[in-house]
Amino acid sequence: MTNAQPEPTPERTGPWRVVLVDDHGIFRAGVRHELELAPDRVEVVGEGEDVASSVKAIVASVPDVVLLDVHLPGGGGAEVIKRVHAGLPKVKFLALSVSDAAEDVIGVIRAGARGYVTKSISTDELIEAIGRVATNDAVFSPRLAGFVLDAFSGSIDVASIDEDLDRLSQREREVMKLIARGYSYKEVAKELFISIKTVETHVSSVLRKLQLSNRYQLTKWATDRKLV
Repeated sequence: MTNAQPEPTPERTGPWRVVLVDDHGIFRAGVRHELELAPDRVEVVGEGEDVASSVKAIVASVPDVVLLDVHLPGGGGAEVIKRVHAGLPKVKFLALSVSDAAEDVIGVIRAGARGYVTKSISTDELIEAIGRVATNDAVFSPRLAGFVLDAFSGSIDVASIDEDLDRLSQREREVMKLIARGYSYKEVAKELFISIKTVETHVSSVLRKLQLSNRYQLTKWATDRKLV
């Protein structure tokens, strides 16, 4: 490694070295712009758009904190954490995602993330969250903290969620969540930029894999597991 990662201490208050990981370039540019307004608190030292490029950027820069999207080409945010922690266990991850689904929150926390916030967070709140994670604290958006508590208390059967969802492709999960939220097939097609016929095919596949009979059972299945 060419970069040494300073140990976080109570006396050290930044600037925190950050790598941005998200598959949308315009979102990374927006976050970088906002963070660079506070150069005394945060320094962006790298970016990644998929698993491979993200791991490469993190290993090259050894940041204090990685701002990590959950859904990435090449295996997802959890895969980035696993690969990085295999060689750099002290690098800390803060998930920053549009998703507020229980399985996404639990998945990255189990992989080793120190926190999870949604993209509705303000810039000041995000910078504060980065500092807290950098100094070994844990940070969650209020609603998401409940998922983590439920998982540890046993209210959510984490193993069951993982096993069931592993049967579904990423696109099938997206369709499943929208259907469970009450979207019509036409609305799902519009939301995901696919045809209604493709939606029907995905729904049939989801029902078959989860051994459910109809969309009403699917809605109950997803609601019971706090996926919507």
